[in-house]
Amino acid sequence: MNSLLHPGQLRQLILAYSKELLREPGVLFWGIVFPILMSLGLGIAFTKTQDIERSIAIVSPAGSVTGFLSGMGEKLDPEDGEEAYKIRLRDENLGNTTLFFTPMTWDEAIASLKRGTIGLILEEKNGDKIYHFDPSNTDAQLTYMKVSALFNSRKIETASGEEIQPLTLRGTRYIDFLIPGLIAMNVMTSCLWGLGYGVIDKRSKKLMRRMVATPMKKSHFLFSLITVRFMMNLVESVLLFIFAWIVFDVVIQGNIPALILVFLAGNLAFSGLAVFISSRTANTEIGNGLINAIVFPLMVLSGIFFSYHNFPGWSIPYIQKLPLTLLTDGIRSIFIEGASLNTILFPSFLLVLTGLFFFTIGLKIFRWY
Repeated sequence: MNSLLHPGQLRQLILAYSKELLREPGVLFWGIVFPILMSLGLGIAFTKTQDIERSIAIVSPAGSVTGFLSGMGEKLDPEDGEEAYKIRLRDENLGNTTLFFTPMTWDEAIASLKRGTIGLILEEKNGDKIYHFDPSNTDAQLTYMKVSALFNSRKIETASGEEIQPLTLRGTRYIDFLIPGLIAMNVMTSCLWGLGYGVIDKRSKKLMRRMVATPMKKSHFLFSLITVRFMMNLVESVLLFIFAWIVFDVVIQGNIPALILVFLAGNLAFSGLAVFISSRTANTEIGNGLINAIVFPLMVLSGIFFSYHNFPGWSIPYIQKLPLTLLTDGIRSIFIEGASLNTILFPSFLLVLTGLFFFTIGLKIFRWY
């Protein structure tokens, strides 16, 4: 048992932990089905239709505004929204927009604005039109411009010497931005929860006491867990991509070997971090807190669901060095930017270095019980 590597022992451990995963239906659901359902829901919610649809509240009972709408718009059926009107604006430059106007009281309009069901309130007072919206909301600003132009019988036009050309390129949709982020997030959560929490749970149930009595090296024990977790992550990510490709026509524009490299580096980084977290913890409550303290900040900061460039400028350089950001940016650059192998060599190196650093420390301080 003094040699560094025992292939037979490692092979048996990998086989045993693979069977352990496959026997748990919950693992398959949360690892495979749940990310697919999340991508489906978010893809449907944020994928743009041919027409942009916007809802506006009208605080003007029986006023000139509702009179204007009744003469110009289409009154909806009661089941679609009683008293509501629909107006479709055709614009080759800025895209077609369908505006839904619904008369409300002021309190109802404010409640709808807070719930996100409307973006603009149009109030009529003493014959004047007053627009209420959040000035920091760019979507509400555009809605105001189109509604204002509608009531003033004019179009939003470009200045002389300017031209708008619609841009339709692969990789510009929200779903194209989302899928690489979901793949990276799945790698992180799978490693930290599946590997890290799994070790903590075994230690808390005294199962590790039995393992220490066997002629098994702790390095082989951890290597087998990492190997099984990597294979599981690979299957989950491939199935998620196939689903996105079939349903949303998401494609990989960059270098496939580069994608494999950064994916492997990300698995090593978070596997090493999982080993470090679980190296001595025996209490599942503490382990749960430690993992959550890492997972949730990274999910918010690393640009999974929205760009991290929305954060203050001084924080961007620090966010870009986070392991989940490195992995997400690497995968996303290959998916939607057509990045080559040279582009992701440095971030992959940083991820591997991070994984080796935490794995080495975790292996050194690891205890069976």
